[in-house]
Amino acid sequence: MKSNRRAVTVGLFVLIGLSLLAAGILFLGGQQKRFVSTIQIKAVFNDVAGLKTGNNVWFSGVKIGTVKRISFVGSSQVEVDMNIEESASAYVRKDALATLGSDGLIGNKLIVIVGGTQRHPPVEEGDRLRAREALSPESIIDTLQVTNRNLLKITTDVGSIVTRVRNGRGLAGALLYDSTIVRNFQSSMAGLQRASANAATMTNSLTTFTAKLNRPGTLANDLITDTTVMRDIRTSTARLKQVTASANDVVADVKQATQKLNNGNSAIGVLTSDLSVGRDIRSTIRNLSTSTQKLDQNMEALKSNFLFRGYFRKQEKQKAKEAKEAEKNGQPIPADTTR
Repeated sequence: MKSNRRAVTVGLFVLIGLSLLAAGILFLGGQQKRFVSTIQIKAVFNDVAGLKTGNNVWFSGVKIGTVKRISFVGSSQVEVDMNIEESASAYVRKDALATLGSDGLIGNKLIVIVGGTQRHPPVEEGDRLRAREALSPESIIDTLQVTNRNLLKITTDVGSIVTRVRNGRGLAGALLYDSTIVRNFQSSMAGLQRASANAATMTNSLTTFTAKLNRPGTLANDLITDTTVMRDIRTSTARLKQVTASANDVVADVKQATQKLNNGNSAIGVLTSDLSVGRDIRSTIRNLSTSTQKLDQNMEALKSNFLFRGYFRKQEKQKAKEAKEAEKNGQPIPADTTR
């Protein structure tokens, strides 16, 4: 009876152990995705930085496979074979890039698939992805060292500048400690403020002037907007040009006439420029005046002559008669033409 109970107990423990083992196998298989359909793709790196078989493969932050094999190819490159889920391969394009990453700050290495465009087809069994070299800790440390040296140099330079400023050297030191420069700066700022005020006043004046230009009915607005006014102005300008041309012609004619007057060979030129001709003309006029006076005297003498006395009396009676008739008719009295 005791032996049967012991056998049952041992059997139960064995069954429980087998169940736990099967559950562990199933759990680990699910974690490693051993029981899903996969395809194999490759990538070649110059340095895998401690990547191991079984490390994860990520795409868009999601685990889609594991590293199956790591081997050397070529001279010193490393080829990494990856198993990725067939269901996830539809989202990984042939132009995607494979790069090295880490699970956390100091976690295990892993492969991260990034990029890819829709114009390329999904990856297939045996495809090779292009690799993008990731930053190694050594390169990061080297970069930090260079940065630290640059920071130290910058800090030293800043300290030197601050010392010079404290001693009043340079423009910054003069601005801080030289009262003359401060006063000049304040004066410049005051001048700048006045210039700004003048500019504002000018802007307001320009705005007012522009508003007046845009006011309908003003001459400036008519000149800008009324095509009729501009057409009239153009017509007036054309006419003014014609008048100017005519005036130029008149001036030319006057100039030509003046030249002819100044020409001693023409009659008018002789009259205006030859003094002897002028004296002759004055002498002729005096002679004509003297002859006229003598003729009047002769006519008076003829009136007294008995041979012509009857004729002149008859003429006087006829004139008196005509004067009476003219006065009667209200007409002007004829002038005496016998003298």
